[in-house]
Amino acid sequence: MNYIIDVNGLRKEFKSHASRSGLKGAFRDLFTRNYSTKTAVNGISLQIKPGEMVGYIGENGAGKSTTIKMLTGILTPTSGTVSVNGMDPHRDREQFVRSIGVVFGQRSQLWWDIAVQESFRLLKKVYNVSDAFYETHMEDVISTLNIEPLLNQPVRKLSLGQRMRCELAAALIHNPPLLFLDEPTIGLDVLVKLKIREFLKKINEKYGTTILLTTHDLSDIEALCERVIMLDEGNIIYDGALQQLRENWGEGKQIQFVFSEEVSLQTLQQLTAGYLVVWEQGDNGASWTASIDDDEDIISGVIGKVVSSIKIIDLKMAETTTEEIIRNIYEEGAIRNG
Repeated sequence: MNYIIDVNGLRKEFKSHASRSGLKGAFRDLFTRNYSTKTAVNGISLQIKPGEMVGYIGENGAGKSTTIKMLTGILTPTSGTVSVNGMDPHRDREQFVRSIGVVFGQRSQLWWDIAVQESFRLLKKVYNVSDAFYETHMEDVISTLNIEPLLNQPVRKLSLGQRMRCELAAALIHNPPLLFLDEPTIGLDVLVKLKIREFLKKINEKYGTTILLTTHDLSDIEALCERVIMLDEGNIIYDGALQQLRENWGEGKQIQFVFSEEVSLQTLQQLTAGYLVVWEQGDNGASWTASIDDDEDIISGVIGKVVSSIKIIDLKMAETTTEEIIRNIYEEGAIRNG
């Protein structure tokens, strides 16, 4: 199978100077230095097919950005092999950069003091995009991202949300088959995030654009990606379907009951004696949450037993969020398959 990203045994080490303490140590550092080696990415392997939208997640310092920088040719791997769009990102750099789009949430590829559309025109020249393609393609991109009113404004006068929409448009001027997004929605409000998500879905469906997304906002992952790759201390600890992760590591359902009057724990335990239920009281004696396994028969049984015996005024069903699942995995070291 032809993979758009094919990585095997990828490793990146950084060497840093470790200063000795005290005046004597500083003097010794003038002649001999101590160095320490930090492994940021520890021999990972992954393959991504054309058209996939993949979430690449991990805590700060897990190695996400280092991986992206190696995949985009910014950093050279210490060891291992990288093939992106059939090229070596570092060795084939000039040809390679024409085949990808990159958006770093905290860095800009737009010129700060000139109008947005002038930045677009400069990038059009850099990527050698024809006038005809630019007009038709960018008209669609500009319209979908709703940035036409911003084209004549200098980048420095744009809000963060406006700038990020323009950054995304700039990354797609040459319609690359592969798009790297590193924290693209950081600091953005909900409405701007929704617009960006809708746009990414559209280009994935329309052009088959492959998207690798790193973010701390797991709602982005849930909205866009069916597959997630989790990184911890430079190792891949999970690579698979997001839904499978939820099914394997979700901690069941929670049913929130609000009763018309106060109810004792003993009463609730007696009613649900045939089921494994953990009851937790809310703000008052009339509010209780039942934590149970995610099983239709158990859920129906618990609700049936309770509502047939006690009058309720509200009932809500909640399940463990993806954010809670991933946080628990990192805190408990629940999986180590990398």
